[in-house]
Formats: sequence, structure tokens, C-alpha cells
Amino acid sequence: MENFTFYNSTEIIFGKGEVNRVGEKTADYGKKVLLVTGGGSVKRIGLYDRVMNAFENADLEVFELTGIEPNPRISKVREGVDICLEKEIDIVIAVGGGSVIDTAKAVAAGVCFDGDPWEMFTMEGEPDEAIPVGVVLTLAATGSEMNGNAVISNLETEQKLAIHTPACLPVFSILDPVNTYTVPKEHTVYGIIDIAAHVFEQYFSHTESTPIQDSWAEGIIKTLIKESEVVLENPEDYNSRANIMLAGTMAINGLLSIGKDDDWASHAIEHELSAIYDIPHGGGLAILFPNWMKYVLSEGTDKFVQYAVNVFNIDTKGKSDQEIALAGIEKTREWFNSMGAPARLADYDIGEDKLEEMAAKAVSRGPLGSYKVLEKEDVLEIYRMSL
Repeated sequence: MENFTFYNSTEIIFGKGEVNRVGEKTADYGKKVLLVTGGGSVKRIGLYDRVMNAFENADLEVFELTGIEPNPRISKVREGVDICLEKEIDIVIAVGGGSVIDTAKAVAAGVCFDGDPWEMFTMEGEPDEAIPVGVVLTLAATGSEMNGNAVISNLETEQKLAIHTPACLPVFSILDPVNTYTVPKEHTVYGIIDIAAHVFEQYFSHTESTPIQDSWAEGIIKTLIKESEVVLENPEDYNSRANIMLAGTMAINGLLSIGKDDDWASHAIEHELSAIYDIPHGGGLAILFPNWMKYVLSEGTDKFVQYAVNVFNIDTKGKSDQEIALAGIEKTREWFNSMGAPARLADYDIGEDKLEEMAAKAVSRGPLGSYKVLEKEDVLEIYRMSL
């Protein structure tokens, strides 16, 4: 295990009815609020009214940034920054999933940034200042409720880039599993796969002697496998929604990667797909990740054997390490398929046209990953394996 410093300042408020506390928690940071929401689902489920009532009871002045889409746009970030500067906003509150939260974080950092907000994503280094961000989570997926990451798309440049900064850690996040009951099946599936992918990016590492981190990671994956079957059968199973929601938060709040090298190549490869084709992030990961696993397997079969045995209970008798590892990868694909996730780029009508372009963009800032360092030709081969 390597040396590490761990820090996470986000207060997690978890459970039924905790949304009612959003007013009092927000009021701790000021009186003027920018409320960031998506396409209207928060109104359909009654959550918007509950939040607004809580704000009213706390005597808060609320301004709104609405219509945040999946693969959130820099244009909305700019709009939010303008509102914050004009209205002298004290705190940004995101009510939604990862796209809404990432937009809120980018807005909060953009308020303190001297320049166009997109420059935060293209510059060397990370923004080091932001106004406070609070969260009411409605989708278990990105884990953005307990980290300083934000991923934003620029449709003009066909780029999807990220910032990673403690300045954007939410000051509080309210997680009520009931608010995920009405998430459509496909988005529930994409969320589960995104959570699993976050775990994989940190689990598959050459760092030795990390049994605690590995056990945490394996436990999250096994929980997702079990609970995915339950929640797809009964979307209003509270315990299942709660376990998936907590898995999403714990998967990418920094704990799984303490003392380890992590990878993140598959996310970078997928970002090029969704930047150009605007496909669901979780759908892209479902297609790519098992192929990344096969492509990098020769760099360290032992970790894939551990994964196959500890997560899927693969019988090792009479099998080589290669066969055991491949059986674990195949079980991963079978799990994704059982949930109805896409398996090939063709499922999104994506062909070979832009594979070269995407591969070049993926490595434009340098090689990807650490389990196996990927150059352009490696990325291109993973895309081709995914056709």
C-alpha cells in the first residue's frame, strides 16, 4: 500500500423524509439560493414543492437554473454563473442526479473563476475556489454527491471534460432513497453500471497489499449484483434502493482508492463516445468496460482471478488463471446483459466512422490508465472490439 492523505468534508444526511431539512441546512450558508434542476421529473414526483416549501420556511430567496440535460452542457454553466454574479448568490443547491450536481459544482466554481467557465476544464491545474454547493440526490449513479468532480460537455468542440477539486465538495448532501422510486428502468440500469464502473476503475490496480480497499470494492459489486435483481423486479423496494444509493456514494468518495494507483481509462474512452454521440454514459460504459478488461488482462491476470473468484464464485478446479479470469469477465457481461444494458456500439447505431477521431481525442492529453498504459492504437482497438 502507498502513502495517502484522505479528506472528505461532505455531510451525508441519509434516509426517509430528510429532504425536509434542506431549508435549515441551506440557511447555514446564506439567504440567496440558486436552485439547479433537470427536465421536470422533480416536479412530477412532488420533490420540487417540498424543497421550495423548505426554502420558504427558512426565509430564503430562490433563483432557478432549470433544464439540465444528461451529458450537461457548458452553456448552462455559463447561464448559471451569470445568475449567481447578478443576484449575488450565496449557495447553489442541486436537486437531481449527477448531471444536475455537476452543473451546480461547475457554476459554483465558475463564480470564483476569472475567465470563461470552459477554461476551468481545459487549463492546467484545477480551480481552487467555489461558493458552497448543497445536494438533494434523485439518482444513484455518479457519486457526485460526495466528491469534488464535475464532468461537463461542450457541444461546439465535441469535448467532455472534468474537473476534480476539493473546492467543489458539496457541503451537505441529502440522500432519500424514496426519491429514486420513479427513476425509469433504463436509467436505474445505467446508474448501477456507472457505480460498478467507478469501482472497477479503482479495483483493478497493480498496487500490492490492499485487502481492505479490495474487500470494500468487492462488497459494493456483490451488493449491486444482488440489489439490481431486486430493484428491477420491484422499483419501490426501499432497502434495495437504499443499498444501491449508498453504493453509489461510497464507490467514488475517495475511500476505494486510498493508498492505490487507479486507472480511469475506460471513463476517458467513454467520454469521447458520449461527447460526440450524446449517448447515456452508463450505456457506453456497459459496452466498453468488459472489452477493456479483456484487452488489459495480460498485464495482470492475478487481479482478474481474484475478481472472478471473490465476486462471482468462479470454480477454479481444472482451469488456468486465464480461463478463470475470462470467466469472471464473461459473468460481468452476462450481468450487464441481464439488466438490459447495451453490449455493442451497434446498439446505438454507432459504426466505424469516428473511431479514429475518438481514439485521438481520448489520448490528446497523454496516454490513459495505469493497469495497462493505453496509447491511441490501444484505445482504437478497444473501440473496434466494442463494435
